[in-house]
Amino acid sequence: MTSKKPIQDSLKEYGRGITGGLLFSLPMLYTMELWWAGFIANTMQLVLYFIIGIGLLMLYNRYVGIRRDNAFVECLLESFEEMGLAIILTIFILWITGRISNVMSLSEISGKVIVEAITVAIGISVGKSQLGSEEKDKEKEEEKQKETEKSQRPDLIREISIALCGTILIASNVAPTEEVIVIAMESEVYKIFIIALLSIGIGGSVLYYINFTGTEQMIAKPGQHGKALAGTLIMYAIALSSSAFMLWFFGRFAGLELGGVLAQTVVLGFPATLGASAGRLLIQT
Repeated sequence: MTSKKPIQDSLKEYGRGITGGLLFSLPMLYTMELWWAGFIANTMQLVLYFIIGIGLLMLYNRYVGIRRDNAFVECLLESFEEMGLAIILTIFILWITGRISNVMSLSEISGKVIVEAITVAIGISVGKSQLGSEEKDKEKEEEKQKETEKSQRPDLIREISIALCGTILIASNVAPTEEVIVIAMESEVYKIFIIALLSIGIGGSVLYYINFTGTEQMIAKPGQHGKALAGTLIMYAIALSSSAFMLWFFGRFAGLELGGVLAQTVVLGFPATLGASAGRLLIQT
């Protein structure tokens, strides 16, 4: 039996899970073919796909994931918990991008959600187990941090360079697609604003608050929240500028007014921010 974890540790674990779910599945959430796959799939196909998804989560959690030492029932409950979180996250992302709405039929909405949520759930499971420091290494990491704190001051140019690499690595898979234009043009202004806030929130959390792997030197200490906010805004500026450049390079701004340019930049800025935060940390570690 495992001891009950503090709420703060559980929230950090869920934060890493959500980040992993988005990092590994966001290009698919932005893919038109998967929207259509969910629309045209019949009930039997969706049920089978859902069962296969739960089975994959069970296998991962039992033999690789964070609950690999637990009993079958605990792994099963963990898998359903991850799937539930994935469904909620998928519904939210599809809603803010205008892919589901209250005028659609229940079968269309459920089809899109199930098709996308399987990948999100696997990403959540990987994120929870692989993207955070192991508890048994915490004391060692703290000692190492104290010893090297003075000699490992952040190098701004290095950090910006790695963030740019992470941004291009993640967002370049989405930038050339028509889905960015579709989402930007069909989404209401307030949803574009929500996407921007979500990008900033997730990016800042990854870098400073949820103990994501590679952030040992960056975790915000008491009284350093202003510094964390400044770092988050710099990271988001890098993501937006990179997004604008890629969209311009692929000819997505041709004939658009400023509103359309900004909307596309913010939409692509979502995966770009994941690249600038989580992607850069995975690259440097």
